[in-house]
Amino acid sequence: MNEMILIVDFGSQYTQLIARKIREINTYCEIKPYHKVNNISDNVKGIILSGSPFSVYDENAPTPLIEQWRKKIPILGICYGAQFLAYQQGGSVLSSSHREYGRANLTSINTNDKLFKNISIGSQVWMSHGDTITEIPSHFEILCSTENVKYAGFKIKDEATYGIQFHPEVHHSEQGKELLSNFVLNICKCAQTWTPDSFIDTTIQELKNQLQNDKVILGLSGGVDSTVVAYLLNKAIGSNLYGIFVDTGLLRKNEFELVMKACQQIGINVIGVKAQAVFYEKLKNVSNPEEKRKIIGNTFIEIFEKEAKKIKDVQWLAQGTIYPDVIESITIKGLSTTIKSHHNVGGLPERMSLKIVEPLRYLFKDEVRRVGEALGVPKEMLYRHPFPGPGLGIRILGDITEEKVRILQEVDAIFIQQLRELGWYDKCWQALAVLLPVKSVGVMGDKRTYENCVALRAVNSVDGMTADWVHLPYDILGKISNEIINNVRGVNRVVYDISSKPPATIEWE
Repeated sequence: MNEMILIVDFGSQYTQLIARKIREINTYCEIKPYHKVNNISDNVKGIILSGSPFSVYDENAPTPLIEQWRKKIPILGICYGAQFLAYQQGGSVLSSSHREYGRANLTSINTNDKLFKNISIGSQVWMSHGDTITEIPSHFEILCSTENVKYAGFKIKDEATYGIQFHPEVHHSEQGKELLSNFVLNICKCAQTWTPDSFIDTTIQELKNQLQNDKVILGLSGGVDSTVVAYLLNKAIGSNLYGIFVDTGLLRKNEFELVMKACQQIGINVIGVKAQAVFYEKLKNVSNPEEKRKIIGNTFIEIFEKEAKKIKDVQWLAQGTIYPDVIESITIKGLSTTIKSHHNVGGLPERMSLKIVEPLRYLFKDEVRRVGEALGVPKEMLYRHPFPGPGLGIRILGDITEEKVRILQEVDAIFIQQLRELGWYDKCWQALAVLLPVKSVGVMGDKRTYENCVALRAVNSVDGMTADWVHLPYDILGKISNEIINNVRGVNRVVYDISSKPPATIEWE
């Protein structure tokens, strides 16, 4: 069993960032809501208390029973976690004029303490707190301060219990990863055993033990998650894995052939279903985005179920669930979010009496890619831009026809290929083309045209929650526009979307 750090979540917007930073140190960690943490297992080597939207004085403020852990296991409180430690031990936490938001700098540091080893005076940190610690108990010692906050970091004397009022997990904290590394490696003494190779070896053995000789079906999408799941299961159970890939007619150009070839090359049993006509017929004259999504999702499930029933004695459905999906479903607010219902073929396990296997459920997206690299998944599949479950169906504004799909597939293919050739593809988090329900007058040769307008969009983001448009150079945009207009019949105008998220969304529907 892996040594691990337990992250106790109090509802901070940054909790996942803590976990990702620790995983980058090659140390395993898990996030648990504070009210679901009871006994902890022997493999837990340290505990991190997250930030929170609450004040320690709020009626419903999280109040974990940390006395059961103190002096037995190292603890690091971040923001609210630090304030809770101080308040619980008799310190003062107040709303005051000394609160800080945004960037601050450490003006003093106790570099003799293990937590602040190699952290520099003047190092930038990220603050995000309304309340602040104004007094610490006598058995605490100050470890660092900023210009406005005296007790920016502290330690309880004679025990490995720490608190910091800034967020080391946020990118703007320049040496945040070093600080977390000091806690995980120097204080908790964790071994750096969480690597792609160790995950693969352990997971394959677990899958063999779990699945034995049972048959498993997997809905392939061409995306990173389902592809890596396919590679893992193929190594674990070989011919007992059956992949089903449905061509909705809304995929990228040549996507169906690309995915089928990639699966066949490594010996995966893959069933390809050409179902374009079915989808086009059901989507005929439908323009509402939500209605389109529902039709695409429901039709996909119907076809998938029909094909799956042709395979006798199937007992398992494999899904590409990843750790952010799991975390969102156990939020401390008690909310449950339906994640990727289209790709996870929601409803099928119950309808077909199938058990679910989710080999990636403890991985973040960047870890999925690292595992994929170690498995030998082609990089062009691992590092592709995100693509929505409903496909081009939500990039064609208005109703969907086969001709509109043809136009958008051609435009998208040229846009992506040009970005690759011009060295911009890997500088963008996501790039896409949208077919607008607009026609405009143009002149091509000596003829008047009245044809379609397409919008190009490229954004940068970390997780898709916020995004900024990519400032592609004018000469690049000009070249791409010319390539599209000269090569795609039916398009005579190209525009570039310079909206950020928020207020816009990344996709147009």
